[in-house]
Amino acid sequence: MTANTQIAALLALAAALCIAVGDVLQQRAAHCITDPSVGNIELIGSLVRNKRWWCGALLLVASVGLQAAALAHGSVVLVQALVMLSLLFALPINARFLHRWVTGGEWVWAGLLTAAVIVIVAVGNPQAGRSSAPLSTWAAVSAVLGPVLVACVVAGRIRGGATAAGLFAFVAGCLWGVFAVLTKEVVGRLGETGWAVTRTPELYAWVLAVLGGLAWGQAAFRAGPLTASMPMLQVSQPVVAAVLGVVVLHEKLNTSRVGVLALAAAAVVMVAAIFKLARVDAVAIRERVDMGFRDPVSEPA
Repeated sequence: MTANTQIAALLALAAALCIAVGDVLQQRAAHCITDPSVGNIELIGSLVRNKRWWCGALLLVASVGLQAAALAHGSVVLVQALVMLSLLFALPINARFLHRWVTGGEWVWAGLLTAAVIVIVAVGNPQAGRSSAPLSTWAAVSAVLGPVLVACVVAGRIRGGATAAGLFAFVAGCLWGVFAVLTKEVVGRLGETGWAVTRTPELYAWVLAVLGGLAWGQAAFRAGPLTASMPMLQVSQPVVAAVLGVVVLHEKLNTSRVGVLALAAAAVVMVAAIFKLARVDAVAIRERVDMGFRDPVSEPA
């Protein structure tokens, strides 16, 4: 592992920790607003008056800066794989807020998640490609991904409940995945002279991806149970980012045929661990509510 890769790994792990704490705080704030008639704009307006939501937002902003710094030194695939460990960091934090112990089974799944990430990073040895892509490539990506996201939004509005939570989380995850790749491009533009970065479409697409990811992420948390939204959000973001990293930025995984099988197995284990950990956490929240307790972090600030 080169020095640049080591720096990227450390920065990505720091970003994962910020994401873990920030997501926990923002999820609790979003669950305070239970009126189904409140739209996304009204939802954001209510959340910005919540101090805990702002603390979570500041941590997420810090995670964006850390990811940008990591992407300046490493590939999108590497950074996104390590950022997935945010769920591992969130496990004891959520348990603390819910006044419960992390079970042995949860630690086993957490260990499997960690092992899977290690396999992807060590065996896959992801290598950075180019730092930017032509607009024609992004136009093709938009032509494919855009209709899919619109269909998810429409279907979520019609179905509601857990289906809506999963679909909205998928939309948010896709937008955060696009954001990760665009961050790589924006960081690359910062090395140019003057204010050249302000004249590039990537910067404004990057801002729109942030706003969209935030809005649909909050809508997913509120639309249904965390068992529907969190697994989808956690999985779709790195998957979309990794696919775009390979397709758009021509990143590569340097491994043998046996390594490909190991990577496939690691990917399956990773998805299973994420779904299991997210479901356990959601069940713990529901049980606490059913017992008549209020989550202290969900109290309006």
